[in-house]
Amino acid sequence: MLRYYTRACNFYYGKKSKDLLRKKKSLPLNGNKEISFDQIEILTRRSKQKIFINQIKNLPKPLKQKIKFDLGKIISKKKNFSNLKLNKIPNILGILNLTPDSFSDGGNFNTKSKSIKHAINLYKEGANLVDIGGESTRPGSNPVNEKIEWNRIFKTIKFLSNKIPISIDTRKSKIMEKGIKLGVKLINDVSGLKYDPNTINVLKKSKIPFVLQHSQGDPKNMQNKPRYKYELLDIYDFFEDRINYLRSNGINHNNIIIDPGIGFGKNLKHNMTLINNISIFHSLGFPVLVGNSRKRFIKDISKKNDSKKRIGGSIASSIYLMMQGVQILRIHDVNEIIQGIKVYKEIIKN
Repeated sequence: MLRYYTRACNFYYGKKSKDLLRKKKSLPLNGNKEISFDQIEILTRRSKQKIFINQIKNLPKPLKQKIKFDLGKIISKKKNFSNLKLNKIPNILGILNLTPDSFSDGGNFNTKSKSIKHAINLYKEGANLVDIGGESTRPGSNPVNEKIEWNRIFKTIKFLSNKIPISIDTRKSKIMEKGIKLGVKLINDVSGLKYDPNTINVLKKSKIPFVLQHSQGDPKNMQNKPRYKYELLDIYDFFEDRINYLRSNGINHNNIIIDPGIGFGKNLKHNMTLINNISIFHSLGFPVLVGNSRKRFIKDISKKNDSKKRIGGSIASSIYLMMQGVQILRIHDVNEIIQGIKVYKEIIKN
């Protein structure tokens, strides 16, 4: 049976968005009047077509019902949680890696004083949360012993948890439990909750919000010729299956964030397909997060113009993602990204 998918597209921001909404020529994304869209793309694994929203009424009845069901999720207002203001875009998840080998900043903040100072700076610069991790999951990395991982992050989390909102970047259920007891606001598991079978029980018991990320393979081997039949729809189906799994295991809240996992088992083509079509994930009905900061796709595109921090590519991709309605960006250089976004918003305001 042919399956249809709905992607909101042709977005407007600010005054233009409000004008079109007032004239009923567009629909608000997530109930947010600041950003709206007037077209959808209807996709199958065989074809795709774009239509204006006022043409939906002309579709065959079964397809029209499917599209309206998806639109209900796309335009529904999302409730705020974990210090994330989901009626505004974008929110920023600041990155604090307390590892010796993370791909961009490994070893930079490995003392308690340095890590605390950097976390507080990220928050002051505008991060909604600071995401703290003690295990590198860069391509080619090996798993880290649970005790080593916890020892890397424990003192920093204990000091910060009642001072600024923090999340914890881990694949291990025992570290999640310890972090939750210390007051972390969000769990970020890059494995899609597949690495540790007990993770689902911890999340069910605590009812803590969490990020559900897609990755193909383990960090050690995930970049060894990743393959998909149709990466965009394969990853969409992955999320639908995981949400059904969560529901069947008693996790019924909606404080779940979808992350397609840029660079996690994806080559440049896969990453570009995901970024170009990122708005398809709004039809799952959950906030969308993207980790685009300093990623390899920036190097692959910029080639001789690559740089260590890749701030230019991070800003450009962040603005594009914002204009596709992505609610949360996971970022190293918080001040620079927010600066770029503020300037862009001011330029297009009128």
